[in-house]
Amino acid sequence: MIALTPAERRAALLIVLLLLIGTGYDLWRLSEPPLREPPSRLGVAAAVLPDTVPGTTAPPAPRVERGLDLNRASERELESLPGIGRVLAARIVEHRLRHGPFTTPEELLGVRGIGPRLFARLRDQVHVTPP
Repeated sequence: MIALTPAERRAALLIVLLLLIGTGYDLWRLSEPPLREPPSRLGVAAAVLPDTVPGTTAPPAPRVERGLDLNRASERELESLPGIGRVLAARIVEHRLRHGPFTTPEELLGVRGIGPRLFARLRDQVHVTPP
């Protein structure tokens, strides 16, 4: 017989308890009916693929400009963006004055204080129109 220390006995008991809980959960899931039927392959394909006639193409979706225009926004308007305060709004306007209008929203990364994480939060809320 193998002698276990009290700490080893507790660890072994914990492992057995976790295995029993996992087995009980698996058995419970097998006994319960599924909440809904999974979609059939044909249903998924029909829902995903648009109705098109072979040889034709769908018209391109119109581009919707939404959010704040970086080239026309004032400091106060820029402050309404998440994570942009007075200082960053002033830096964005200063960057615009020094380097000219923004050509892409990604140029915000050139403003001191705007990093990839903040830009990811702002990306969907800003756009750039040509000057």
